[in-house]
Amino acid sequence: MKKESEAILLRIFIGESDRYEGKPLYRYLLEMFKNEGLAGATVLRAIGGFGKTSYIHSTAILQLSTDLPIVIEVVDRKNKIEMIKTKLEGIIQGGLITEEKIKIILYESKKGPN
Repeated sequence: MKKESEAILLRIFIGESDRYEGKPLYRYLLEMFKNEGLAGATVLRAIGGFGKTSYIHSTAILQLSTDLPIVIEVVDRKNKIEMIKTKLEGIIQGGLITEEKIKIILYESKKGPN
């Protein structure tokens, strides 16, 4: 069965070495999003990128970085994303967040788990 709805995609750009309360920041955020009951989140580790400093972080052997880019994508309804954005203000010390309105197309199976 196909369902469509409107939602917000929050994309958070941080570094692999960023930490919060003794944990990798991406792990802390992922656990927080799950505990807050958000619809879904995915953590992506990039093979390269650069930001404000224009320093290229890469997996290339000659330029191996210990701080590769991490992108966290979070999807939920607008009210839940607004709530989580207020919590992010005290947690993310350096990074970039983008937000966009999206259309969700969800396909649900009629039968239970295998």
